[in-house]
Amino acid sequence: MRQNRSTSAYLERLTWTEAETLLTPECVVLVPLGAAAKEHGPHLPLDNDRTLAEYLSRRVARIARVIVAPTIAYHYYPAFIEYPGSTTLRLETARDLVVDIVTSLAAFGPRRFYVLNTGVSTVKALEPAARELASRGVLLRYTDIAYAGRHAAETISEQQGGTHADEVETSMMLYIAPRSVDMSKAQRDYNPGTGRLTRSRTGVGVFSPSGIYGDATLATAKKGKVVIEAMVQEILSQVESLRTAPLPVR
Repeated sequence: MRQNRSTSAYLERLTWTEAETLLTPECVVLVPLGAAAKEHGPHLPLDNDRTLAEYLSRRVARIARVIVAPTIAYHYYPAFIEYPGSTTLRLETARDLVVDIVTSLAAFGPRRFYVLNTGVSTVKALEPAARELASRGVLLRYTDIAYAGRHAAETISEQQGGTHADEVETSMMLYIAPRSVDMSKAQRDYNPGTGRLTRSRTGVGVFSPSGIYGDATLATAKKGKVVIEAMVQEILSQVESLRTAPLPVR
């Protein structure tokens, strides 16, 4: 596979000899991070976050010159373990997974990495991973999905509250992958609180029999477009600022 240095490349599609020419100290490596097995209510599939991470990565790669690494599909998602099919790694495992992947690739030259992250709890593992990598002279930045596109989301949101499989997230999926959404099963399930979701009224956390935290019935593709397009611009800005950011001193 021939690859021009002025365009993005997907690492998994390269030969090792092609990778050798592209993994330079000047490049930015983008690592998509999105769960492939995490509940998103009865109306969205378990791989919702991976779909979002890979969509956003493709959008970024069309504009910014990056090397796109394979998607990380397992990470730290402790808030959903009561729902069948949901998986999580231990915090230390999730941290070390990112450190090991980045360290492996950094050995060939790259020093700047961006994790295109579509989880919230994942930040708890990415933050210590970034600190560890900085001690090795490698710069790691990542998407804080709770804030990326936040202002745009506030302009379109009509729900009383919510953050998971809700009006905003469902709208985003209606825009980028409408066939993955079954709006006939969308519902309102919002019991204000903090902590992980629980299927039991007497359980520890926020009661949510559906796995939704918000009002998915209000979702539309039009709303999703507003949020996604704002998110793409924010991530592009973060990637470009990473390209010229000073590297940490070992």
